[in-house]
Amino acid sequence: MAATDYEIDHELSDDAENVHNAWDNALDPVLTVEPGEVVRFECRDALDGQLTPDSDVDDLANASFDPVHPLTGPVEIEGAEPGDALVVELLEFEHKGWGFTGFMPGEMGLGLLPEEFEDAGLHMWELGEDSAEFVDGIEIPLAMFPGTIGNAPAETGEHDTLPPRDVGGNMDVKQMTAGSTVYLPVEVDGALFSTGDCHAAQGDGEVCVTGIEAPMFVTARFGLEKDADIAQPRLETTGPFTASGEDEPMYGTTGISDDLMEATKLAIRHMIDHLSAERGLSRAEAYILCSVAVDLKISEVVDAPNWTVTAFVPESVFPE
Repeated sequence: MAATDYEIDHELSDDAENVHNAWDNALDPVLTVEPGEVVRFECRDALDGQLTPDSDVDDLANASFDPVHPLTGPVEIEGAEPGDALVVELLEFEHKGWGFTGFMPGEMGLGLLPEEFEDAGLHMWELGEDSAEFVDGIEIPLAMFPGTIGNAPAETGEHDTLPPRDVGGNMDVKQMTAGSTVYLPVEVDGALFSTGDCHAAQGDGEVCVTGIEAPMFVTARFGLEKDADIAQPRLETTGPFTASGEDEPMYGTTGISDDLMEATKLAIRHMIDHLSAERGLSRAEAYILCSVAVDLKISEVVDAPNWTVTAFVPESVFPE
């Protein structure tokens, strides 16, 4: 996706001097910009180059997670002060032709269902202009976005990039696509914005712990909303809210429990059962497909003592 009514004012490569792996308001900015200026960020993949298009599942299983989420930045925005909102217009995303989706050995406790997958799993993707092929003719539409996008927090010291924060970070909101505008609370002078961990596609939930992770270029225009006084990030977006961006036929499985996380797990377990039984996928393949193309919805939280979560897979990803 691309917008055409802009000129790039600055470019930041993914060279080491422009990359950091922790949120820290003591980091010196690698670039200072005025509101209204456009920056093109080169972003490494979430595992910081440990995988290549030729990698296999053993490479993933042996990858180091300390640290992960290399972020390009921080960028100082002139005039940004605590209490403001940094306005980030996402203009364009460009992938580099490949990506990966995988899950780690269950003993690491990562993802939604680590107890059900003892061994790691991996799919390497060749990314086209609009889609990427999975297995058995399954095609996943691309909708690129930054998994991690945020400002430096007010609290001093280094902070892990894995959890999202009041100032943004690893939010994995798949609707932060080109044409969207993200509003990030400013907690330190200059905002100190960074981004990375880009995804070529993802289901709402990112259940196996990865979307289609991909090195990518992110182009954004910066603005300020003075004295916005927002507590956590907000956004304006046109989606996509389904795989195609339009209403389309879906197959859904429900999870019902008195605990929302357990209901979520049940919905995905039932979807994996469906994809294995009806679509012929292995359980590992089904888990990966759930992470890149299945959307989780909270269907109700008012009928105590049980809540309902529904998982939806678009029929359009399967061959006719």
